[in-house]
Amino acid sequence: MIDWLKALDKKLFLFIHNGLSNTYFDFTMPWIRDKYFWIPLYIIFILLMIYYFRKKSWMVIITSLAVVGISDFISSGIFKPLFHRLRPCQSPELASHIHNIIACGSGFSFVSSHAANHFALAVFLGLIFSEKIKRLLPVLLFWAALICFAQVYVAYHFPADVAVGAIVGIIPAYFAAHILKYWLKKSSSQLQ
Repeated sequence: MIDWLKALDKKLFLFIHNGLSNTYFDFTMPWIRDKYFWIPLYIIFILLMIYYFRKKSWMVIITSLAVVGISDFISSGIFKPLFHRLRPCQSPELASHIHNIIACGSGFSFVSSHAANHFALAVFLGLIFSEKIKRLLPVLLFWAALICFAQVYVAYHFPADVAVGAIVGIIPAYFAAHILKYWLKKSSSQLQ
């Protein structure tokens, strides 16, 4: 079963990295996966938190940072040292199939911290803002999935790395958002 999953993962990776290869993706995907490219969006998130939650915005900001920190610790501090999976761009088995779009980088591949952190942020913000900004969650999930796709396209991760990374991010974000929403409602009702 494990061998079958690994073979499927490699096949899907090669389809995305080679089968979908084109000059437009070669140009855009390195930008999409770059965390610094999204700094303006992160600033907008902070401004929305301040606008919608006013005096309680500090709790939302700190909780969002904590959720990303937890997902990053689980992915980088637990999974990667435990599994030691090479990145596709480091794999000798795949060397003849890789076209280097970005520098390969160091570290291990399983699970993707990019996937964990962006899905954590997407789910947390989508749930926190669910009553204030309708349909934000699907948009943020698409954003996180696009970043994951870019990670696979540039040969930084296998599809399984980003899929499991997404789950690693979603779980703490889901619970943190529900706990914080409960606490915010409870504290608002006590003030009235």
